Amino acid sequence: MQEQKNANRVLLHACCGICSGYPIKFLLENQYLPVVYFYNPNIQPVNDYIKRLDAQKTLCSYFGVELIEEQYEPEVFEDYIKGLETEPERGKRCDKCFELRLNRTAQKAKELNINIFTSSIAISPHKLYPHLKQIGEDAAKKYAIQFLAVDFKKKDGFLKTNKIANELGLYRQNYCGCKYSFRQVNTQQ
Repeated sequence: MQEQKNANRVLLHACCGICSGYPIKFLLENQYLPVVYFYNPNIQPVNDYIKRLDAQKTLCSYFGVELIEEQYEPEVFEDYIKGLETEPERGKRCDKCFELRLNRTAQKAKELNINIFTSSIAISPHKLYPHLKQIGEDAAKKYAIQFLAVDFKKKDGFLKTNKIANELGLYRQNYCGCKYSFRQVNTQQ
């Protein structure tokens, strides 16, 4: 029985409570046992990171799923994307950010003896799913595990996740997470 339980476990990288509501529900409805992994060194400032983490805690409590909070290390993100600070949203900086977080998620899954991982980032209509999928598959190969490639925004996933977030009164941010995306959003308003 324990072997079957481990076979159904999936480590879900969660970027925020809003984005991970429907992915958690989807995984549960499809007989997976999601373990939520909150690793987001890109989120700045720290008070926004805390609000997003609190929303994630509320969501995980609501669904009764385990949450693993990784250490907040914005300096790791800054070092990883160095030279790409002026890239536009959906550009090379975003791909490097996905690479950092999905590689760490795959590594954590391997440490936890979880053979499958995925990410709630895929629910955003503002992200390029083919890029995310390729980065996830590359990370899976590196750690000899499986990337569960689900484009969560399909079949009204984005609407469904927003409905869950609204029902729970989750914190709603207006930018992806890094200070560069924050700056871009605020200069466009």
